[in-house]
Amino acid sequence: MKIRDIITKGSFQVKELSQDSQLTAEIQQRLADLGCLDPPADGNFGPVSKLALIQFAKTVDLELGESITAALAQALLDSKVDELFPLQLGANLESRIIKYMQLRNYWFARLPDFHTIVYLEGSNEDGSLNDDAPNKFNDRRIVLTIENGKPKMLGNWECTTEPGRHYTMNPVNIGGAARIALSQFKAWIVGTHHGLSGHDNHEALVQRADITVYRDLNKDFKRIGDKTDVGSSFGINQHSGHNQAVENIGRASAGCLVGRTDKGHKEFMKIIKTDGRYVANNGYRFMTTVIGGDDLQNKVP
Repeated sequence: MKIRDIITKGSFQVKELSQDSQLTAEIQQRLADLGCLDPPADGNFGPVSKLALIQFAKTVDLELGESITAALAQALLDSKVDELFPLQLGANLESRIIKYMQLRNYWFARLPDFHTIVYLEGSNEDGSLNDDAPNKFNDRRIVLTIENGKPKMLGNWECTTEPGRHYTMNPVNIGGAARIALSQFKAWIVGTHHGLSGHDNHEALVQRADITVYRDLNKDFKRIGDKTDVGSSFGINQHSGHNQAVENIGRASAGCLVGRTDKGHKEFMKIIKTDGRYVANNGYRFMTTVIGGDDLQNKVP
């Protein structure tokens, strides 16, 4: 069945979506296009998909009861994202990030209770560029949300998106230390980070799906010329650096996305766990976008 068939039929029982993956995937894709549900569509109508459809229905002054009505189906087909969720973007960092994500066709959440995780490489707190020198916490971990059409900064912390000197020179993988690609991945769930030392287990976002990394085999602290590697079991987690010095990543990162301080990391996790999708499903897989600060500056100065 397709969404248009619901309009012809008059309604469709929500409980029957579990038996129609084609219809579910089409609904999910429309919700993704409207900024209500992060892609990809998987044809599985779980609690997060249901939450997104409920929130969409509210936005168009309808309800999702036991059935998807013809009116709701028509709204799914007719709605346009910029009319449904018009944005008011300024010159601040959060607006620049959203403008950049639009230019790159990256997905970001438009519903107010959904958060967007971004890492900004080689940048200071205000988004200005730094020298992006190796082995330093000179990147930013950022969480945004959209409220009343305006991007709102929920958190902005020191971090690194790159491995430190120790694990660059002594890589865990024979192919070289991992340096995450500048891209967008839906790959992390709330779980426990088990550090290489075995003594720093703590709550974090842990990798559970494919991401792309560059293998720094020549140990030059750059992605240029390095081979890419795709996998779901690299252990590229979003964890704490346990208050490591700004000027020395030390052993705090072998390629993970690492917030420098324990305090900042706990704040990050607390905010992340208020996301409506996580509340609906504690196994929710978070999307994260990694942006080069220089590319942001070039494209959205």
